[in-house]
Formats: sequence, structure tokens, C-alpha cells
Amino acid sequence: MTDKKIDSLKHKKATRARIPSKEEAGFESNEPSRAELPLNPVTTRGQDPELYWLEKYGADDADDALDLDIRSLYRTEHIAPEKLIQRLYRFAAGPQGDLFAEDAFAAYRDVDELDKPAYYYKQADDWANRLIQGDSLLVMGSLLEREGMKGQVQMIYIDPPYGIKYNSNWQIRVGDRNVKDGDDASLSGEPEVIKAFRDTWELGIHSYLSYLRDRLLMARELLAESGSCFVQISDENVHLVRCVMDEVFGSENFLSLITFVKTTGDTSGLLSSVSDYVIWYAKNKPSVKYRPLFQTKAVGGPGAGEYVWLKLPDGSERTLTSEEKDNPNLIPRDARVFRHDSMVSQGFRQFTTVSYNFQGKDHHPGANNNWKTTVQGLDRLGMLDRLVSSGRILKYKRFLDDFPVFPLGNNWTDTTTGGSSADPRVYVVQTVSRVIQRCILMTTDPGDLVLDPTCGSGTTAYVAEQWGRRWITTDTSRVALNIAKTRLMTATFPWYTLKDEKAGLQREVWDVRHGFDYKMVQRITLGSLANDEPPEEVTLFDQPTQDKKKLRIAGPFTVETLQSFEPLSPEAVDEASLDVVRMEAFQSRVFEHLKSAGVKNGARNENAVFVRIDPLTADYLHAEGYFDTADGEQKAYIHLGPQFAPVSKAAVNEAVKACRARGDAQWLLILGFAFESDVENSVQHQRAGAFRVDKVRMNDDLLQAGLTKKDKKAATFVTIGEPDIGVLRDGDSARVEIRGLDIYDPIKDEVKARSVADIAYWMVDDDYDGASFMVRQVFFCGGDKDEFAKWQKGISDLAKAKTKRKVENTLKIELDDEAFDRVYGFVSHPIPARPGRRLAVRVVSQFGEESTKVLTLG
Repeated sequence: MTDKKIDSLKHKKATRARIPSKEEAGFESNEPSRAELPLNPVTTRGQDPELYWLEKYGADDADDALDLDIRSLYRTEHIAPEKLIQRLYRFAAGPQGDLFAEDAFAAYRDVDELDKPAYYYKQADDWANRLIQGDSLLVMGSLLEREGMKGQVQMIYIDPPYGIKYNSNWQIRVGDRNVKDGDDASLSGEPEVIKAFRDTWELGIHSYLSYLRDRLLMARELLAESGSCFVQISDENVHLVRCVMDEVFGSENFLSLITFVKTTGDTSGLLSSVSDYVIWYAKNKPSVKYRPLFQTKAVGGPGAGEYVWLKLPDGSERTLTSEEKDNPNLIPRDARVFRHDSMVSQGFRQFTTVSYNFQGKDHHPGANNNWKTTVQGLDRLGMLDRLVSSGRILKYKRFLDDFPVFPLGNNWTDTTTGGSSADPRVYVVQTVSRVIQRCILMTTDPGDLVLDPTCGSGTTAYVAEQWGRRWITTDTSRVALNIAKTRLMTATFPWYTLKDEKAGLQREVWDVRHGFDYKMVQRITLGSLANDEPPEEVTLFDQPTQDKKKLRIAGPFTVETLQSFEPLSPEAVDEASLDVVRMEAFQSRVFEHLKSAGVKNGARNENAVFVRIDPLTADYLHAEGYFDTADGEQKAYIHLGPQFAPVSKAAVNEAVKACRARGDAQWLLILGFAFESDVENSVQHQRAGAFRVDKVRMNDDLLQAGLTKKDKKAATFVTIGEPDIGVLRDGDSARVEIRGLDIYDPIKDEVKARSVADIAYWMVDDDYDGASFMVRQVFFCGGDKDEFAKWQKGISDLAKAKTKRKVENTLKIELDDEAFDRVYGFVSHPIPARPGRRLAVRVVSQFGEESTKVLTLG
């Protein structure tokens, strides 16, 4: 096989559960929907010391188990960056298949409908990394109970919110990191984010501790016996988090409190807070996997402060001058820096507590001390010029290059934030990658699984991908997930040489679990020299060898979402509960605002004000309303979507059936804060003519009551238009064109009709099978070209060469500039126009909202 110049790491021996796509929701077999975990896995309540907080054991202080709501996970997208890059090259020679990967998701195709209940969650499939939207507790519960992943995760990194503020740290646009603390305009409007905040901070720090405790309990179950859990936290709550982790993991499994520098200082009136912390616990300390990391010694720097002697090439020795200490570049070439070390150990030993003559002078270790080696060993050290007599004391010469590195400690001062070309900042609360990188490298090997239930910008996934680890990451925020998805789709990494590759094995049998070809250093010690033994070889796990002629991109991954449940009507609930009371109040608030504010039409700028709204007891039609038009009073049915989840396609279908069965309305309004991407506006036929079905975006201030500085006077409702998508035909090929998209702007509370400016990116599955959305083309029209310049540079650097001959003789590829320019536009790459071919087009706004259209070529 031709050696591939663009490649990704595949985890060929690893498997994962086969799960259905969102289009196939309900095909999975029924499973128990509840599970329990003990709240005190390692402590005994009332006997062991513990931290107490409000409702730690439930409202009645009697709970002893965590009640888990187990849901399914559904695939929404399949992404293989190799396939996306494939269209950006022209091939000078050689078949295309030699350069790019096979279909990474072929196993999901052609599954018989009757086999799906026994297929999903029952069969194993090839591994693909996972980007999941949903509450982290529900996601971890699904991984644990539905997929049986207990004990399969090697490392978990949790970066929870640091403080009790709603009005900070939210990024509400994919491309805008200019978030102002305390500004209502910078508040997240995503229902999932608002729910997460309310759940986390309803009782202040008490809710926060319950939030974290519950997720740590899940983390402990998912971890392997050799696994580690890291929690990143500020000084505000570090003491409380440490106590909670003691209770979940056991104080005996505490490993370290890592301090890392986050900034160069601030303007507070007291001491500046310049550090954050990472608390490290093991699942089982005696079994923990640990790979030591090292830093390079430098004259005068950490680990080398006592190296003040110099051995010159002529054999003479002297101390370093002050100028040489300040500027090691002044040290003469070929000179060796060393220090004087003690030659004695405490305690009397019969054969080493003896006098030793060196250079005509007797030296004795002392009556209660002994030499660190035998007399024969001392002789060998003397022959190697490793001994020095300082008065009556015998010393050992330890050269800096005997072991040019020193172990990494738990105080990291080289981790300041701010972003750079090597570690660009793409998210408002992005963790610096060096911190996560060290935690991953210390506790995992290539091929191990890393989980981050607090995805943010996807830094953990990005670092895990770079270092050949498998990863799963989750977040409630659609904006965060879209930033992470874009970051991973466009990521480029150095090609680290695999051990199997170094050994000359065929590419087909390379296994990333065998590790990379790492740089090694020798550890020359007093003992190895005295005993004439070969020096120890030490592996530098953060310094694999690189092949600069090859480019690595991210491996295949899936985007997934949690199963969502539609809320039941109050009449369907046997016993009244707080949730039902809240739902009734929410419905009343929505209906009152409908009567006062009406529904705006973004395309025609019309406003339908309801004169009367009557609640209904039906499952999918929650109210009927009447509004005035030029033709007189008309009737509409209203479906009210869930408060904290997208409106599902299944719920819309049921509402449409119910509306058609009644046959007496001209309009069906689907009210929601968010919609699944395949929910579309439509015109439905009924006995008495037809009725329109419109998505209506509810203003998020209906959810934010009490969280903003002041409530808005009116919560408007706005219909959301569909993407205006066209097909351009050119002979035997076709191209998709995005002509516009009605975007609801929650900042300005308005719909921008037929605008393309607020599209973050759009994707095409140009061979859609109706069951799985395979991302085959992606276009970043909402981003600045400079934002993706590094991606283009990484790709083009491989293709460019000093001469055309070098290109043809080495890589045999060149960058297709025309194709790359299309990446920033609104017209797709050409698609063979096969009759009946189905195209799925998904448009993602700057606010993370998605719309999907399916087209069929004639």
C-alpha cells in the first residue's frame, strides 16, 4: 500500500455500543429506565467525618442512593475529517484511495428495519470518538447503564463552574468570545444551559456540591481500577471540592493538589489570585497508572540550581561566573556543568564504613555513616574522574547531562492563559491545553479512553486526539458543542511515529495501543558508574518522534444527543407535584404573553395577536387560540414544547395528526425554545382545506426570570423560517446553494430574514440514506478566513514544495485553491447528479440552532 501522507489514528481493536441515529429513535429495545447508586460508596454516614450541606441526602434527609434517569443516546452526525479534506486536493498521480481513509461508518448502513431492536445497544461496533450534547449526569448514566461502560474509562477530567454567577462565562455565539461579565446581553439563552444553571445553583453552594457529588459518583463507577479523576477548580471552592472527593473516592486515594498559573495578575484590592488548582484522585491508589513526566534542566533553572561547577575541554575545573549563570550561552563550547554531591549515607556498614585513600589523602565517612558504594566502586569512580576531595570530605561529581531532565512536580508555572498560535483561544472559558495534556499523559497510554463531562471548547477532546487517546466529551450548550465540533473537524496534528511503524510492520497491523516511538534519555547514576552497569533508559512520554512529511488530522467521531421526553399534561399525572405546579405556571405565563405580545412573522413582519386562548387537555395540542385577520377571526392550535429540551420531530408529527383529525384550524403553532434539526415548517392538508405548521421560537426571558438584572416587558414569539436552499445543475453534476436563513437573534430579539451573515457553518450529506447523517462536505461561511488559516497552512504545507518536480516525486498532491475557497462560501462542491440521489443539508447558526433540509435530485 502507498504510504499515506494525510492520516488519522484508528483504534482498530476498540469497540463501542451500536446506538441508533436520531432518525431511528425508538428502534432500540426497551431497557430499565431507572437505576441507583449509593451516595456513600466509601464512607459510613454518622461514623466517618463528612461535609454536610443542605439537601445532601434529599429534601427529607433520608436518601441513601442517587436515583438515575437512564436515557438512550442517538447519533445525529458522523464526521470523518479525512473525507472532508479529500475534496480539497488535486491528485498529480496515484489513486485517490491511497491517500484517504475508507468509509469509517460503513457498519451503520444497510441494517434491516426488523433487526434494529436487537441490533442497537446489543451489538459492538468499531470505535469512533463521541461528542454528546446533554446533561452530563444523564449522559454518564446512559454510558454506564445502557452501554455497560463500568470500569472502561481510564481518565476523567472535570472542569465545573467555579462560582455562583449566572451572568458570566456564557458564550452565546459560535464566533464571538467578547463576553461581558454582568451584561444581560451576554447571557446564554439556551434552555439546556439555563436548566443546568438552575439545577446547579438553586440552593447556592448547596446545590453546587450536590451537582458535583452526583457526577463524581458516576465518574467513580466509569473509571477503571487504574484510573484517575481530575477536577479543575479555583481557590473559591477548592477546599469544599476536596472534601466531596474524599467522600466519593476515599481520602486514601488522594494523589495530589496541582497548582497552575492562569494569569500574570489582576487588579483586585488584595492579593492577586493568579493560580487555579487541579485535584487528583485515583480510583484505587495502589493500582493507579502513572507515567512520570520530566522537564529539561537548564543552568540556574529549576532542578539545576546547584550545578555551579564547570569542567573545561582541557580538563581544568572552575565555578561558573555570575555572567555565565545569568546567560548560559556564555559557557564555553564543549564545557560540562556539574555539581558536588555527597558520597555518604547514614548508618554503619561493615564493609563501607571504612577509610579510603584518594589522591594521597585518607577520607572517612564517619563512624555512623557509610560510603554509597564499595571500595572497588570508589576506585572505579576515581578512574572515571568522578571524585573530588574538598578538604577532608570526599564528593561525587554529578554532571548536568548525566540526567538532563528532572521530574515534574505539582507546581506548574508555565501555564498562563491567553492563547497563542500553538494553543488558540476559541472559547470564553477555555482551559489552557498544557494543563490537560499533562494530566492525560501522566495517567493514560495511547488507546486509553478519556472522558470530559464539561466539554466547553473541546480542549480535552483536542488534546486526547493529538496524543492518540480515545475520547468522549459532553456539554449542555449547543454553542460549546459547535465550537468543539468545528475545532476538531479542522484540527491538524504532528504525525507521531508509532512503535509498530518504527519496527517496520505493515500499516494494516499498526496498533496505537503499543504506543509511540518516544525520545529516551539515559540516567547515569553513581551506582551505575561504580558497578560498571549500563545506565537506565528513561522514556519521555511527552516527546514522541515526529515524521514531518506526514500530516495527522482528527479521526472519525460521532455527534450525539440525549433522548428527550415530552412533558405530560397535568391531567396525565396522578399526583400533583412541584414539577406539575411549575409546568402549569409556565403554561399560564406563555399563554398570557401570547395574548399580550402575539406571534411575529419574520418574513413578512406581521404580528398575530390572540384575543383568546383556551387550554386543552390533549397530549399534543395544549391550547386553542383565536386571532383576527383581514378575513375575520381564525383559529390556531398550539403545541407547547418542553422547557429544557428541543421540540422533537416525533412530537410535531403527533401534533400534526391531532390537528388534522380536528380539522377546524388554519394554523398549528409549534412553540419551543429549541427544535430538533429536522423539524420543518410545512403546509398540511385536511378535510376543510389546509393548515400551516410553523415553528415559533419563544423568547428565552420566559426561562430567565430572576436570573437577569431586569425582566423584559414582553416575551415575543417569532416564527422561524426554513433555510432557502437551491440546487444548481451543470450537466451531470449539481451543487447546493445556501441563499438565506431566517435567524432568530436572542440578543436583539428579532428575526433577520434571508440573512446568510449569521450562519456559522453548514454541512452536506450528498448521499443521504434517511437514517444517518454522514458529513461529507462542510463550509465555514460564518468564520473569518484567518480563523482557519492554520488548517489551510497545515494542509498546504504538505502539498507545497520548492519545485513542482518535488511535489510530483514525493506527495503527488497539490492544494486545490478553488475548492478551498468554496469552504468559506455558500455553494457546495460538485455532486454527481444521479437521479433519485438524496441530499441532506444542515445549516448551523451562530447561536447553535440547526435546520436540516432533505432534497432529492431529479
